[in-house]
Amino acid sequence: MGWQTTGDVAAFRGEAGAFLRRERARNTVLLTLTEQLRVSHSRGAVADAGAADPAGLPLFGWWAGDGGEAGGAFMHTPPYPLLLTAVTAGAAADLAAALAGRPLRGVNAHPETARRFAAAWRDGTGCLVTPHQRQRLYRLTELAWPDPAPDGAPRVAVDADAPLLAGWFGAFAREVGELTVADHAAAVRDRLGYGGISLWQAGGRPVAMGGVSRQVAGMVRIGPVYTPPELRGRGYASAVTAELSLRAREAGAAEVLLFTDLDNPVSNSIYQRIGYRGVEDRVVLTFSAPEATGR
Repeated sequence: MGWQTTGDVAAFRGEAGAFLRRERARNTVLLTLTEQLRVSHSRGAVADAGAADPAGLPLFGWWAGDGGEAGGAFMHTPPYPLLLTAVTAGAAADLAAALAGRPLRGVNAHPETARRFAAAWRDGTGCLVTPHQRQRLYRLTELAWPDPAPDGAPRVAVDADAPLLAGWFGAFAREVGELTVADHAAAVRDRLGYGGISLWQAGGRPVAMGGVSRQVAGMVRIGPVYTPPELRGRGYASAVTAELSLRAREAGAAEVLLFTDLDNPVSNSIYQRIGYRGVEDRVVLTFSAPEATGR
């Protein structure tokens, strides 16, 4: 049957939800982002940025086999890269054809799937493909608290923390090289609405933060985790991550996950020390027009 697409997040969850939940760890971003969109839509907070241009609206899709069941899925929320599950080479090429004409800045997928899709997209558009980031997905096994523990204690962030948190969200985004300029204030408001940000406080002030997604399919994802540069090396990030991980487990999450940048050995080491183990790698590839390079 091939690729089926929709702009309706509820319809997408109905068709692809069972497939995504079967491997909830590998599909954590699709599951948590579609849950976030579902909540936003239920509150009437629907973005109108694409009203004049349908290509600017979110698009979702699933690969339906002969039996009609989903065997792959994607999500594209401009201007972010396409988010794609692992699919066959043929399905990746078919998706590139199905999305022809849609403005794509890149693809985020399992390395082999990302390369297959990027090759088909390059063949169809003549774009340049550039590696942007290598990521590793980690799963919490046995939680180990930082030893020695840093000074201070955790607390759940409140509305009064919003200006500080928006600045830290922005600083984190710049540091990891995010491809888009996001509305960090809106992201903070959303997280605060369900207690999704914790702070580590020492010396009477916040010194680090950590966020956590809403629980969906028995799974949550930690992130972002941020400590200002001048306060690093004191164990604050490890402590706030451990606190969030414990709270997630106590809230009933069977899977507690997080992503790291593979080019950042410090963060990878921190998370492994407190009990996280690798699940799989992903890659973000960006697409650009040849003339944009000046060649």
